[in-house]
Amino acid sequence: MKSTLLLAACLLPGLAYSAEALPPVVKTFSDQQGIKIVKKIDAPGGLQGWVGQYQDMGVSLFLTPDGKHVISGYLYDDKGKNLSEGYFQQAIYVPMGREMWKTLNAAHPIKEGPDSAARKVIVFADPFCPYCKQFWSAAQPWVDAGKVQLNTLLVAFLNPQSGRYATAILNAADPVQAWKEYELSGGKKLPHFDGATPRETFNLLQRHQKLMDDLGASATPAIYYMNDKNELQQVVGMPDEKQMAEMFGPKP
Repeated sequence: MKSTLLLAACLLPGLAYSAEALPPVVKTFSDQQGIKIVKKIDAPGGLQGWVGQYQDMGVSLFLTPDGKHVISGYLYDDKGKNLSEGYFQQAIYVPMGREMWKTLNAAHPIKEGPDSAARKVIVFADPFCPYCKQFWSAAQPWVDAGKVQLNTLLVAFLNPQSGRYATAILNAADPVQAWKEYELSGGKKLPHFDGATPRETFNLLQRHQKLMDDLGASATPAIYYMNDKNELQQVVGMPDEKQMAEMFGPKP
């Protein structure tokens, strides 16, 4: 079980710095090292600083007063707090999380609950995942009360039959009802499947899997939602009671 603020900077292409021109030494160093400068930061102590992105990591750069030297590394305050991580969070990870949330919302999930619900939760689920069934069941009081919209993106990797089962559900006359009946039956009630996965459905499952991979999740349920600060949150595995309350709000 894991609950984290989404920190995977590899989710989206690097954010480009487009403000004032960089000092030559900062530009030269960042170009040589393959660092994408994202934002200038208000560093303490009279320092000039910038946040950059190198592969999947945040990088902080600081210019010396003579303007001829650049320092790369973490900045700490007098209490030992890592200030650079805060810069990375605000300049890289939070904006990227918001962009990924837009991408997730553009997907085509099995949607339960009204669009008017105060909270929206997106979950990647495999038909053979027991914790996905447990999470679905635990979420129903909030969904039934209209407080949460639960959006399920089916993936197929846990079992050789996962693709067959996911296809049967997605191609049912009413996928939402088919998914509900499947979950309520403990995986025993499945719509008829004629044995052939349509190309459109296969591509949809592939897109869901790629989204999940891009988010850095390797297990189901992989759950995503926006917190009160409009920051993307990730929970992989069955949430505990505290996580459920943070995700859904007070239980109806």
